[in-house]
Amino acid sequence: MSENTPPNAGNPGSPSASTGQSQVSSSAPQPPVHEAAAQDAPPRAAAAVAEEPAPAEPREAAPAGATPKGTTGSPPPGFGAQPDFDTPRPPPPGAVPSAPPAYLRQSDSAWSVLGRTVAARARRIFDRAGQRITQRTLRIGVSARIFHPEPGARGLRGKTLQYLEESIAHWVMSRDVLVFMIPTVGHQGMLHPSNIRLRDYAKHLDGLLLQGGADVSPQSYAESASRPEWPGDRVRDMYELELLHEFIESGKPVLGVCRGCQLINVAFGGTLYQDIASDVPMAGVHVNEHYDQHRHSVRFPDGSTLASMFPGRREAVVNSIHHQAVKTLGRDLNIEAVSSSDGIIEAVRYRRAPFVVGVQWHPEFHRAGGPELLDCTPLLDTFLRVARETRF
Repeated sequence: MSENTPPNAGNPGSPSASTGQSQVSSSAPQPPVHEAAAQDAPPRAAAAVAEEPAPAEPREAAPAGATPKGTTGSPPPGFGAQPDFDTPRPPPPGAVPSAPPAYLRQSDSAWSVLGRTVAARARRIFDRAGQRITQRTLRIGVSARIFHPEPGARGLRGKTLQYLEESIAHWVMSRDVLVFMIPTVGHQGMLHPSNIRLRDYAKHLDGLLLQGGADVSPQSYAESASRPEWPGDRVRDMYELELLHEFIESGKPVLGVCRGCQLINVAFGGTLYQDIASDVPMAGVHVNEHYDQHRHSVRFPDGSTLASMFPGRREAVVNSIHHQAVKTLGRDLNIEAVSSSDGIIEAVRYRRAPFVVGVQWHPEFHRAGGPELLDCTPLLDTFLRVARETRF
């Protein structure tokens, strides 16, 4: 108890306390009930009573005819009734366009509209087909080398083998191109005849690469062999000459490598030196025991396609793996490169086709031969670009 608190001040049952309360009640107006309760409540309770929540904001009125959530009510008038189809209800003003659609013409008939619809559909189909063709991976055919059976041999050496050299396939595939070796077809006495012809390969492939290999037979350019060891491969000549003809007729590009360059010249009536060392004694060395490591320089004549293909290069170093070469140039052929030391023709181009080019060197061996050799990537890229442009 505090020292300043008078006796009986907090006892409601004492006479003085009741007398004081009655006096206050008689002389002062009574406070509201809740105020009196707040006065008599402990301080914490009084604070809680004083912090009454503010009155809630009035809710938006529900739309007319809506049933309050959580309650059930009757459906709106006309709900579930059968629709009235007999009463005419024209479209509201402005719903119907005043002019006919733009695709209609005054002279149009039902057949003309149908014809335009069919034509538009056909154009869409052709566009999609064209996209598939242009986006399809290129398919390049490579002529086969032929291993003829050895007399009296048994097993594999007694069979005719057709193959391609790995480097030539990998060189073309370095541009993400599919490579297909084209076998010979239509030989007499085949064990398993078929109706497939070389023109079918020319139809379905996008370009032809004639790879190197055995000598071209002198019989293919109306000469006889000057030495018994240089008979060439007449069987392969006939096969590749037909293959070359079919691809040119189909408008597809052709790239000849080494023997392929010589074959292009023969195909258009040209002739060959059967042996450079014997036929041109003053010529430089074009082949030796080092094979693809042997090289010499070539020169691009002014205005040639190779000169524009390799801008800024008048001369270049290439490998040299051939003892035969172009002698008499075939008709409609241009000289694209010559040997710098002796003038031997090293590249030719058929000028009546988009791309029929032959090079005497082996571009597929150049990367392995050393960095000083001519980078023949522009040659390959040009060949493949024409293949894309002419495959339609």
